Amino acid sequence: MSSCKSGSCSSKSKSSCGSQPSDAQAHLAQQDIAITKSLGKIKHKILVMSGKGGVGKSTVAVNLALGLAERGWKVGLMDVDLHGPDVCRMLNLTGSLEPVQKVNDLVAPLLYNGKVKVVSLEYMMKDRDEAIIWRGPLKIQAIRQFVADMDWGELDYLVVDAPPGTGDEPLSVAQTMPNVQALVVTTPQAVALADVRKSINFCKTVKMPIVGLVENMSGFVCPHCSETVDIFSTGGGEKTARDFDLAFLGRIPMDPRVVVGGDSGQPYLSSNADSPAIKAFAAVVSAVEQRMPAKGLGLNMASSSACGCGCGSSCAPEKSSTCAC
Repeated sequence: MSSCKSGSCSSKSKSSCGSQPSDAQAHLAQQDIAITKSLGKIKHKILVMSGKGGVGKSTVAVNLALGLAERGWKVGLMDVDLHGPDVCRMLNLTGSLEPVQKVNDLVAPLLYNGKVKVVSLEYMMKDRDEAIIWRGPLKIQAIRQFVADMDWGELDYLVVDAPPGTGDEPLSVAQTMPNVQALVVTTPQAVALADVRKSINFCKTVKMPIVGLVENMSGFVCPHCSETVDIFSTGGGEKTARDFDLAFLGRIPMDPRVVVGGDSGQPYLSSNADSPAIKAFAAVVSAVEQRMPAKGLGLNMASSSACGCGCGSSCAPEKSSTCAC
């Protein structure tokens, strides 16, 4: 390295110590452009997160996406829980990654029920039971590729299901997706509420707005009489939202039919059933719609003849291998 700084390295060594960082930087710059262009076609980004595991975060994310899609919105669902992706199984999506026809083509997401575009690492793996043993840099790059390389098209809402906690994945989403808002999921127990406060403070630290808080597993719906019984305490999520001056989006009771639907790949919210859980999910969807209205909101979209940097028609990367910016 000292010889490179002094200018005395050979032409052969110059290619090895000079071109590789330049190539990597050029690749990142092109990927940044692709990310900006992709996100420019998406009106709202919602990161569904929680302070701890086991609070039903993926169930909330999946049913939120389905609920929005059932109301006529264009919806995408991105699973960035890279070590434990569950979205494909919960939707019974068994397809696999289809190779692109051309080098610069975007990869098609899976499509659920003809309405929701879904991207998950799971459908990109040959063996879905294989463990993902990745450190931070690989996870960060995967999330960037989920945005840059996938054909999301125009969306009203992109729902992102993150793993529990405040690690690489939610941080990468916050840094990759400007204007993303968090939907925080908790259960009523004191332990869960202690952890969710950390998630709220994480959002404050990275300056990510919070659309609201959902209290999941708030009571138990009897499968026989459909009455709701409080197994855990209730109201803790609403109190936490009030303490932090956040919107409380609603309580969702435990319903065995919701669990069965997720395990069988037939989400309960997509059924015609009527129960307190269905009504509670519908109320959460309505609250999200109200706080993040998509109707009448214009897309900040780069035209097909311009790159995603937003500089206008003066930059047309499809006519060149580089961005004119």
